[in-house]
This record gives sequence, structure tokens and C-alpha cells, in this order.
Amino acid sequence: MAQKTSFSYKLTPEQQNTLVTILSQGNYRPVRVPYTQVAVKTPDYSVSLYNSGKCLIQGKGAADFVTFVMEPNVLGRAELGYEELLSSESFEPHMGVDESGKGDFFGPLVTASAHVDKQSIRILQDMDVKDSKSIKSDKKAMAMGREIRKVLARRFSLVRIGPQAYNRLYSKMRNVNTLLGWAHARSIENLLELVPDCPRAISDQFGRKDQVSKALMSKGKKIELIQMHKAESDIAVAAASILAREAFLFSLKDMSRKFDTEIPKGASAAVREAAVEIVKKNGPGILVETAKCHFKTTDAVLAELSLDRSELGPEGQAKSKAGAGFRRKQKKDS
Repeated sequence: MAQKTSFSYKLTPEQQNTLVTILSQGNYRPVRVPYTQVAVKTPDYSVSLYNSGKCLIQGKGAADFVTFVMEPNVLGRAELGYEELLSSESFEPHMGVDESGKGDFFGPLVTASAHVDKQSIRILQDMDVKDSKSIKSDKKAMAMGREIRKVLARRFSLVRIGPQAYNRLYSKMRNVNTLLGWAHARSIENLLELVPDCPRAISDQFGRKDQVSKALMSKGKKIELIQMHKAESDIAVAAASILAREAFLFSLKDMSRKFDTEIPKGASAAVREAAVEIVKKNGPGILVETAKCHFKTTDAVLAELSLDRSELGPEGQAKSKAGAGFRRKQKKDS
């Protein structure tokens, strides 16, 4: 695998002064780079310290500069080349599981699982793969999802639960975490069909820890299941979160084309307005086909149009405690 050739650090004022001194004394050729305190170039790498305190090191020799100059003299800590020694288990083959769409009124719930090993972990790290929630651009999330799928080849799984199936499952389970545990378990089981010797799966912790393990079937019962807070710090979970987000965004785009209107993400006022317009054009039953009906947004949309949940049929009747609270507040206000 190719060595990493680009590094970025945010330096404290003291670290900036140290780096300026080092670059002014060594065999470095000064170059002009806009908005920098100092910028130098050598045959193998360049170093730019920006006015913001950001330091960018690039080139085929960048790793050596980081290892022998930046870490001991500026950063005061050794990281490069030691990640595997400090956390060897995180570089062993394993899968990560995450979801997208849970907080979005429109569209499916998508669960993804991604299997990684030492080689793919290094590549994903070089790609700067992070939790999808830290990626603000939908375009970037979809592009990264495409690249991650190339790196993983077939070692990933997607479980899409469309709105109709979601509403049907919720009407039976009456609990989002139970439904989520079931979806995570299906994603793990599906990936085990492709990598049956995977020793462990990591996911974010939600609800009771046994909600995923109880939903696992025969193959999944053999895997070590680790649920922890901030699981997206694991590269496999971060990759899964991006794959799930990519699939969710594709589904939302398909829905927008189908109804010839922009379907927004989230559960904001703009989402409620879009839902009102869709119901006006297609009738209240359309919410069962396009949205998660237990959201309190459903009650707000129906109230605005002087409708109630009986218009949605049995699959649209179940609502969350938040939705019930919204209805009680409405009656009190009126």
C-alpha cells in the first residue's frame, strides 16, 4: 500500500513558534504561499504554516518529516507508525454497523455493515473516512460512499427498510430501538454470508444492549458483538455510516423524481411543508408510502389539513410517545 503523503495539524501558538524557528534554521527553501506565516519546499516535501495555525505537509517525504521533525520537536507526541502498536485490535479484521434515516421523516431506514482488514483500514484512513454526520455535503457523502464500495469490494451489506415496511414493522414493534436492533442484526447476518469467519461486529450503543443480540440468528450468535458509545471512531463503523447515508440519499432522490418535488431531509418545518403539499396532491395515504408515520410531524401535517390518523390505515396508526405528546398539547392549546 502506498505511504501517506499528506498530513494536516492544527498547532498552538507555541508549536507555531517552534516550527517557524526550525524551518528558518534548516536546509529549507522558502516559497511564497498565500496566507502563510512560513512556507518551505525540499525535493521530497513541502511545509506550509498558515496564519490560522494550520500546518500542511505534503510530498513523498512528508511521513519522514512528520516522524523525525514534527512529532519529537513540535507536537511532542509520537503517532505516525504507532497507531497499530497502540491499538492493535482495531487493525484486526472486523465489521462495523451503522444506520441512516432514523431521524428523517421522509425516506427509508438504511442499515449498513462494512468488513475491514489491515489493508483496507489503511486505505480508508488515507481517504480520511469519518462518521457520515461530520460530512456536511450530500455530494461528498455520496462520492465517498462510491469510493468506499470500491475499497471494500463485496464486503459490505445494505438493509433498506422503505417507509411502508418501516411503518408495518413499527406498528408491530412499537419501539424504534427494537426495530433498529432488528435491522442491525439483519445487516450483520447478511455480511456474514460473505465473510463467515468475521470474529466481531462493532456498532453504536442504543437502547438495551441485548436488542441486537436477541435479533441475531444462528450465524450471528457466534460473532462477538461490541456496542459502545461513539462507535463511529472505529473505521469500519465510520465506513458503514457513509454507506448507509449514501443509500439513504439515493432513495430520497428517487422519491423526489417519483413525486416531481424536492423531498427534504430531517424533520424540520420545511419537511412539514413539503409533506403538506404531497398530501394535498396525493391524499393522506401517501404518508404511509413515503414517511415514518410515528413521527410527530405526521400529526402536525394532518392537523394542518384537518385530517386524522384514521385516514392512514392500520399501518399509519402507531405513533411514538413524542407524537402522542404533541396531540395532547394541541388539544390543550385549543
